[in-house]
Amino acid sequence: MSATTPITVAYGDGIGPEIMRATLRVLEAAGAGLAIETIEIGEKVYLAGNTSGIEPAAWESLRRTKVFLKAPITTPKGGGYKSLNVTARKALGLYANVRPCVSYHPFVETRHENMDVVIIRENEEDLYAGIEYRMSGDVMHCLKLISRAGCERIVRYAFEYARRHNRRKVSCFTKDNIMRMTDGLFHRVFEEIAAEYSEIQSESWTVDIGAAKLADTPEAFDVVVLPNLYGDILSEVAAQIAGSIGLAGSANIGQHCAMFEALHGSAPRRAGQNLANPSGLILAAVLMLVHIDKPEVAALVHNAWLRTIEDGIHTYDIFSERSSTRKVGTQEFAEAVIARLGQKSHALAPVRYNHPAARQHAGVAAPAAAEPRQELVGVDVYVEWRDRDPAHLAAALLPLDASGLKLSMISNRGVRVWPEGMPETLCSGSFQCRFLREQAAPLAQPQVIALLQRLTEAGFSVVMVENLREFDGQPGFSLAQGE
Repeated sequence: MSATTPITVAYGDGIGPEIMRATLRVLEAAGAGLAIETIEIGEKVYLAGNTSGIEPAAWESLRRTKVFLKAPITTPKGGGYKSLNVTARKALGLYANVRPCVSYHPFVETRHENMDVVIIRENEEDLYAGIEYRMSGDVMHCLKLISRAGCERIVRYAFEYARRHNRRKVSCFTKDNIMRMTDGLFHRVFEEIAAEYSEIQSESWTVDIGAAKLADTPEAFDVVVLPNLYGDILSEVAAQIAGSIGLAGSANIGQHCAMFEALHGSAPRRAGQNLANPSGLILAAVLMLVHIDKPEVAALVHNAWLRTIEDGIHTYDIFSERSSTRKVGTQEFAEAVIARLGQKSHALAPVRYNHPAARQHAGVAAPAAAEPRQELVGVDVYVEWRDRDPAHLAAALLPLDASGLKLSMISNRGVRVWPEGMPETLCSGSFQCRFLREQAAPLAQPQVIALLQRLTEAGFSVVMVENLREFDGQPGFSLAQGE
């Protein structure tokens, strides 16, 4: 009998309660030995006035059990509601999102018979930090945050995952040919850490061609590690091309806590009809069982699920006259899995899980690098300029040069529009005005403040300011197109 392990469970919204009941029935029948604490999350909590979708008291359960099995939820539209998934991932430090994407040919229709890819996604940074601003009447701004510590943690996790699961290769997807600083850092860290795992192949792709290759030839990949936004999009693409997003489970792993969920949403239009496929949540629960060191129970459940799929007992979303023998509802599918506990599939390879030798999270951190020498060399001032004519803007700004700062360039949406701008360039109402120091002499913050004071007194609407620094003599800022 497996030792009892406390976990926190949330039934969620839409189809969530149905697939959670089905999943827990399977786990109980398999002898998972779980002590379940139930919390309320989702739409009711949102509408009660909590913008994060989770009550403060629920965090105590998560801190206590450190394991969260979560059904999908519905986030109300509008009203400033925050994504509960993003809140939970960031609040609990769930930095690694793990999404296996596997095809089950010939029992589930797929164009890729041999697909077996694991997407490992950085889970806390990137554009998903959700830091946004409205800069003018027609321009919105979102910050993309990538840290060396965040990159090192997720990349090392991907290589350790490959090592533990006997995977042959780790691929990195970025867009560092354009975002040379943010995605460039992710790529550089990948290359540094890959050198420590000589037994594992490594390769790097730009995310656009990598995504095309993944969609066309997924068997060319094994483990793929990506920044947050790319990983979110491509893990769902990969799950769908494997056969169905409804079959994919997801793990969110942190140093102190972990959350397990189906990849799909709450599908409210299917709620209460005993139609939904519980497979995604069942397979998420398998990932959970491995995490809490119950590999035998994980294999028992997973093999029973594989046998059910192989026997052609399918819910409506994957039912096919060619490969299915019986169409069943949510609870009937769970009963079929329970009836096959202890059985193994024949055509689909049975699974086996091992006890982990040691829990691995971020790995051993690399020695801290020496702090680079920083030097302030200028400032980017974003101003709202309603007539949208960069020449007029430059004429108004040039007389304000002083205190060792001189206007060097004006750009709009990342394209230089002064000096020598192109008349065809579309300009929004928000302009980036770059002031650089006139001489090599050190620039001090009071000089930047003095410039801002002059701009304000001249009637300019300053919407954002970014200091420009060099690090060990190298620019710590991007150039505008055409600069």
